[in-house]
Amino acid sequence: MPLTEIDAHTALVVVDLQDAVVALPTVHSAKSIVEQSIRLADAFRERNLPVVIVTAAGVAPGRTEASRARAAGGQSSSAAASSAAEAVTLLSELGPRPGDHTVVKRVWGAFHDPTLAGWLREREVTQVVVTGIATSMGVESTARGAHEYGFNVTIATDAVTDLDQEDHDYALRKVFPKIAETGTTEEILALLDKSTIDA
Repeated sequence: MPLTEIDAHTALVVVDLQDAVVALPTVHSAKSIVEQSIRLADAFRERNLPVVIVTAAGVAPGRTEASRARAAGGQSSSAAASSAAEAVTLLSELGPRPGDHTVVKRVWGAFHDPTLAGWLREREVTQVVVTGIATSMGVESTARGAHEYGFNVTIATDAVTDLDQEDHDYALRKVFPKIAETGTTEEILALLDKSTIDA
């Protein structure tokens, strides 16, 4: 549903904005996604609200059709390991900054490790705003996890993108309305100002 409010204790969760990921052929400008995420991160930090920087350092080991297709394409295990090592390099302009919480994951969703939910609850967080790449993978899985842990979830619609337009659109139209509210960066910032004043 459309965005209604930002709780006084809201955290920003930025998913997989790292060198190798933003270099992928996304359907929207990765530069724009990064810029909007930085705007949100700066606003949260200025208000002493938690910022979580999530990095993908691999994938779950289970056999999939996609992993078989990559193997058939001739990528060696050493090349895969090298690219995985490069992938964890975060964008320097994003952070992390002192006080930020970092999560390194080897699955799609940041809440696979329950310590993230615990860290947020220790700070009385009731809502998370999620940005990043890719909409239908890391972002969606993180949003689902946050929802399942009982957090209110907001997706910054102009701060997420995917490698596939259909996947991106499906997540925004069909998945997120069931587990989250959605809004633009400007809408989130406006409500963030209001929640800060009201608090």
